[in-house]
Amino acid sequence: MVNCMVADGPYAGRHTWIDALRLFAGVSMVGLHVTADAQGQPFPEADPAARLAPMVLRALLYTARTELFLMISIMLLLMALSRRPRSYGTVMAEQARRLLIPFVFWTAAYAFYNLLKARSLGYEAEVFAALQQPVTWAGYLLLGDVKYHMHFIPTLFALLLFFPLFGVAERKPALGLMVVPALLLKQRVDPVLYAALWDTETLGYAVRALKVLSYIGYGMAAGAVLGVWRQTTAAQRQIWIWPIALIVIVLLALKLISTAKVIATGLWVYDNPFVFWADYLMPVALLVLCLTLAHKAWPAGLSRLSKYAFGLYLCHPVFLDLAEVALAGRDVTPSQSIVLELAWTLPATGCFVWALSRLRLTAWTVGLGSLPDFPLFRSPQKAGTRS
Repeated sequence: MVNCMVADGPYAGRHTWIDALRLFAGVSMVGLHVTADAQGQPFPEADPAARLAPMVLRALLYTARTELFLMISIMLLLMALSRRPRSYGTVMAEQARRLLIPFVFWTAAYAFYNLLKARSLGYEAEVFAALQQPVTWAGYLLLGDVKYHMHFIPTLFALLLFFPLFGVAERKPALGLMVVPALLLKQRVDPVLYAALWDTETLGYAVRALKVLSYIGYGMAAGAVLGVWRQTTAAQRQIWIWPIALIVIVLLALKLISTAKVIATGLWVYDNPFVFWADYLMPVALLVLCLTLAHKAWPAGLSRLSKYAFGLYLCHPVFLDLAEVALAGRDVTPSQSIVLELAWTLPATGCFVWALSRLRLTAWTVGLGSLPDFPLFRSPQKAGTRS
């Protein structure tokens, strides 16, 4: 069994440009989370000069957002279906096993791991009290808010419910442009939901429902990119390299203009429409740019490393939390904090994921290897052979 974040097949037959994007997305998530303070803020107590390097680095790394992970996952699923078609029910049953079983495992693991950090930083009582509330566990299991990165899995699973639509976009790539009106829906409705439901338990669920609905556009874009790749030649795609590169540069420039305000104020910018479009269109632009470069000679080693990207995404908070505990109360600058956290978190997580992948009993927790064969979680194929 292979997770939908891991492409099948030997390295020689891999599409290295997709693997490269997946690896970049995984590494960038680590970089994203180390370029903010322990509260997720842009180092508001530091001087603007001290925020300069961290925020510029963050702007560069945040070009590969979680949305890029989502699109790559959808592309890999569509590619797998072209090789081995299955019914809708079979596909979703497989994805439920591949995504939700590891998700439940890491949700439980992080729920109690959070207590270690809380004890070290003096807020253990609040975390322990929250663990005794059903509403807390509902948020953990339905929204993935046990940790700042876990929202990815329930969001991806919800998006995959619409995978037949993404297959239509693969056949008719023009439908990929639906990403624009879909994001416009998010831009217009998000503020309405926050204003109407602020400080209520309903807010998180309403925002997530809107997110899934609007992110169908990313699925359509992913299907369209795959369709263009299959329906065009390298020579045809190469014509678009510089126009797409120019779009990426413009989007990055808009992000850097916003970053200048963050550097000056120490506050995130949420109300700039240009920044919204730069942030949310950048993953699509990056995917298309790499599509135009797919014919280039990409380093084969990227494919060997990329299979660990999903595990890197899942596990890096384990070591980032340890770094934040170690640095708490110490007199370090934002740049020093980032260097120390990144130098520790990235290699430590990589080694941890590699170790998990080597053991049959744990490889499934990072999207590699076979899932535990419990009767309740048995795949439809296995269940059918024993009835």
